[in-house]
Amino acid sequence: MNGLTITKFSLSDFKQACHVFETVIPHAFEQEGIGHLTDDMREEIEHKINMLRSAREEDEPQTRFWLAKQHGVVVGTISIGPSNQDLNACTDHQLTQVRELGSLYVLPGYQDQGIASALIKEVAVYLHSHGIEEFCLDSGYRRAQEKWKQKFGEPYAAVKDYWGPGTVHMVWFCRVSGFLA
Repeated sequence: MNGLTITKFSLSDFKQACHVFETVIPHAFEQEGIGHLTDDMREEIEHKINMLRSAREEDEPQTRFWLAKQHGVVVGTISIGPSNQDLNACTDHQLTQVRELGSLYVLPGYQDQGIASALIKEVAVYLHSHGIEEFCLDSGYRRAQEKWKQKFGEPYAAVKDYWGPGTVHMVWFCRVSGFLA
């Protein structure tokens, strides 16, 4: 994509990165048919902003963020950090030592243009350069799950009714080498 750059998160990008969360998370909730869960939506947005705040304030953050910028404007985010509670619960804590790819959000007008793939590749290069050869990720969003099945294959774990009747929470376990090319 012309004009696309992937950069490490910096303090000057904080407001734009927050804007991505504040835009994409409500959009995802609406697409999932759960837009009425405004408290859950706000909690997820605040959680992501707090993660970003921590990454900004720590010298050696547990969770690192990268941003996709289109002509200097932040249009996507991704992070790598410790595996989360839901992921650990869904795998009986089998992946607690595996780094989790998370916070992968791309503004609606920029989706399906390869930006998420570029962000994933950047994280894969980072992990490989640090001798880390695997990562995991999870999703409870049906729309995202379909995309991740195409990208990552069948999930490592799928827990039915995790978020309530008729829901499935999925976890993928991936080799870094598959995303370096």
